[in-house]
Amino acid sequence: MAKLQIAQDPVADELLSTDPFALLAGMLLDQQFPMERAFAGPAKIKERFGTLDPAAIADAEPDAFADLCATPPAIHRYGRSMAGRIQQLARVVVDTYDGDAAKIWTEATSGKDLFTRIRDLPGFGEQKAKIFTALVAKQLGVKPAGWTTVVGDYGKKGYRSVADVTDPESLQKVREFKKSAKAAAKAAKDAGGKG
Repeated sequence: MAKLQIAQDPVADELLSTDPFALLAGMLLDQQFPMERAFAGPAKIKERFGTLDPAAIADAEPDAFADLCATPPAIHRYGRSMAGRIQQLARVVVDTYDGDAAKIWTEATSGKDLFTRIRDLPGFGEQKAKIFTALVAKQLGVKPAGWTTVVGDYGKKGYRSVADVTDPESLQKVREFKKSAKAAAKAAKDAGGKG
């Protein structure tokens, strides 16, 4: 795998770069939480649980796993509920992809197939699936035919999402882009409500 720099932490980024399930779990955690802290979550799980093996995570006792995910510093603002989602994700990786998360993208036959495989994962909606498809294309070089069509603007050059984060500067640019997009959406909503 490529050398990723999403968490901005050497240990966490090394894990994201070498363990496909870590990368998938980091993307799952990337909601309502700072991006780099979300992608550092898998390293916290591995440190506390001892492994990121999807089968071990899927079979872990749910309350005990939730406790270790919620222990400060927690893996997410909603550590206990995210622990459950990570276990659901691990179960799908075990049952559908023989425990190998990389098969989700390495065995995809087209951009649409890749997007669909990701969107069908627990905790991955339409937008998250587009972003993760763009991430594996841009940073891992997995570019099945038609990937740019299914990801839309996330496939363009620029700093729109985690797919474009390669260093501290690009992280800041993505953060600025998201902030301006949020402000523009709020302005449009406010303008529409006054008519």
